[in-house]
Amino acid sequence: MWDMNHKARRVGADYKMRHMRRNTTSALAVLMSLTAAACGAETSDTAGDGEGSDFSGPNGDDGDPTGPDQDDDGTLPTYPTAHPRIYISANKARLNASLSANTPAAARFKAKVDQWANGASVWGFGAWNGALISALTGNQTYCTKAIAQVEAQVVAAEAKIAANQAPVVADDSYLHVGEMIGDLALVYDWCFDQVQPAQRARWIAYGNTTISNVWNHTGAKWGGATIPWTGWATNDPANNYYFSFLRGTMMLGLATKGENPKADEWITQFRDTKVMGQLIPTFTADLQGGGSREGTGYGVAMRNLWQLYDFWHATTGEKLHTKTKHTRASMVSFMHQTLPTLDRVAPAGDQSRDSTAAFFDYHRAYMQELVALFPNDPMAARAKQLLQSSNVPAMTQSFMLAYDFLYDMDDVTASPLDGSTHYFAPGIAQLYMRSGWDRNATWVNFTAGPYTQSHAHQDQGSIMIYKNGWLAYDPVVDSRSGLDQQVTTHGLVRIDNGGAPVRQVANTVSKMEALEKGDGWVYASADLTPAYNGNAAVQKVNRDIVYLMPDVVVVYDRVQGGSGQTWQLAVPTQPTISGNTATVTNAGHTLKVTKLGAGTFGQHSYRSNADFTNGYRIDQTAGGGAQRFLNVLSIDGAATSVSGSGETATVTLAGGKQVSIVFNRDSVGATLTIDGQATTLGAGVDDL
Repeated sequence: MWDMNHKARRVGADYKMRHMRRNTTSALAVLMSLTAAACGAETSDTAGDGEGSDFSGPNGDDGDPTGPDQDDDGTLPTYPTAHPRIYISANKARLNASLSANTPAAARFKAKVDQWANGASVWGFGAWNGALISALTGNQTYCTKAIAQVEAQVVAAEAKIAANQAPVVADDSYLHVGEMIGDLALVYDWCFDQVQPAQRARWIAYGNTTISNVWNHTGAKWGGATIPWTGWATNDPANNYYFSFLRGTMMLGLATKGENPKADEWITQFRDTKVMGQLIPTFTADLQGGGSREGTGYGVAMRNLWQLYDFWHATTGEKLHTKTKHTRASMVSFMHQTLPTLDRVAPAGDQSRDSTAAFFDYHRAYMQELVALFPNDPMAARAKQLLQSSNVPAMTQSFMLAYDFLYDMDDVTASPLDGSTHYFAPGIAQLYMRSGWDRNATWVNFTAGPYTQSHAHQDQGSIMIYKNGWLAYDPVVDSRSGLDQQVTTHGLVRIDNGGAPVRQVANTVSKMEALEKGDGWVYASADLTPAYNGNAAVQKVNRDIVYLMPDVVVVYDRVQGGSGQTWQLAVPTQPTISGNTATVTNAGHTLKVTKLGAGTFGQHSYRSNADFTNGYRIDQTAGGGAQRFLNVLSIDGAATSVSGSGETATVTLAGGKQVSIVFNRDSVGATLTIDGQATTLGAGVDDL
């Protein structure tokens, strides 16, 4: 139940320790620098003509980033006293109806639980799966197996504790607390009558010690030994570990309330101290527009938070998920970071489990749980359609089958994917743009904003382009580790000094200075200089982009600093360079890069690094000082002619439309002229 993207498959504890130094909890200073950027989401329709949708801002329901969601009804929690306490009472009739009707989801899940109960080994299959079926059907056989599985965990832990050693639950900075103590708590609650009183006492003692050690890392004690640990992420609500800590704490408190002298303390720690006192303020302040600053690989772990919200609501009646607009907004953000082919997501940040960022069961669960939390929201109907049309219309892994059963979405009627084609999530620094919601649409991504989490990359200012496959990308997709974060592997302007790339620095915030849309175009401008944290070698890094829908992107860079500069575009296949153009072909489409500004064309193969199996980089190299790069990127001949120099790009679009863009040389802004009609573009992030 609690996989955390198989973090153990990364490169080990040395990686985590290295990144701990870079991770930070979000600070008020970061919030203040974001304020100007946190304004709005695109409301164009699938035709790209600027007409609105029903989603009016990056906060899920209105333009106000503060305060609770519109669905918050102010209900305070009440705590049931009879077992089963957690989740079952509010959902028993619905789930039993699914079992009785033998729905596909219920049948698949029940069959797998039967196999497990009969002795089959099912990877990652928590005992709670069997306890759930037992609580619904009254068949105690499943509880017998579930209790035995939890008892084995406790016995093994007791042996370690007796030897004054930390048990497995403490491994990897207590990463698996949510999985292991959560399993214990649910079996304790759902199989309460079959757990013997002496067992309950031992389970509670082990659970209490574990949760106490999580939140008191310097004094963590096992048996007679004090075994402190780092306290990694215990005060960082945006980190995936935090959700595991919350799960163990919440489940143990709710399951054992009235039978455990520490239960009320754990409930208070979960709800008041951590969720209301820490997570909600942080998400409201820092994660406007939804999503995770850890990227899409580790960010999908938020599905575990969504389930906690759901279980808490079903148990206590309180809607913690509506205390911040982040939850609802994450449904929209996720839809935009899903690529048009509906078989992969944007590869933002580390991709340790699967470097290709393929759409997986975790993504399905992420959206299912959000739909369950907001079943009446128009976006829920579109989310259901997205899941039905994706390459994962049902769970593929045995240990995930329960989620199709719990979250069948039968109360939501799917509606077509339409509405907003552009979306800005300022809290996670992502601007998503697409030409439509069909599978053949062009998708464009621009990164600019906070860089504060250890799994984020040095990619401020980078762009990616997708059309039935990658045309410009993050080559992490073609890496073995999924962990390469360097400036050399992203589509941005690299500054070199003393023969080495100047790094972008964690705990910095770049600023989206302009965001505006019109009929068939989107303009964005970002100041990326803060990403270099005051490095004396970097005086200015500013990028303007104009997306001319559906298939042309004009990129203008104002750069000053270093001993050399390189305009980079990471591409999946080897480019062909001729004169002032570079051409890339992939997935049946062609991307042409026409250079109108500074730099000399070259290319680099990522396979020179043993971590990469493929990938290339188009380079335009120039000297240091003040440089201006100007490039027109067009797909499949969408620009029939391109000319210009310096600050001016003139493009004839397929169909005959004439476009001229004259960028301001030293300040944000440009003049965009389409068929003789001029529009002045300037600073200011519009509520699109």
